[in-house]
Amino acid sequence: MSTDIKPRIAQYLARFFPVHDLKDDDDIFQLGFVSSMFAMQLVAFVEHEFGITVENEDLELDHFRSVSALEAFITRKLSAPVPQ
Repeated sequence: MSTDIKPRIAQYLARFFPVHDLKDDDDIFQLGFVSSMFAMQLVAFVEHEFGITVENEDLELDHFRSVSALEAFITRKLSAPVPQ
């Protein structure tokens, strides 16, 4: 499952940044690609695409800054124990 996380993120982001060859560690906020509206779209994509819930405490820029950061965040969320 986790092996396909990075390509799915990269494919989604490429739809919005087609003229930039986005590297795994490129900071999409620092590059100026992300507006507050797109940040919310990104959260919605992560929740829908990977079937996880992004909690208020998860809304840190560091989790969404790059393809690699998103992959690590999603992997952590997917491997977290489900509350009973």
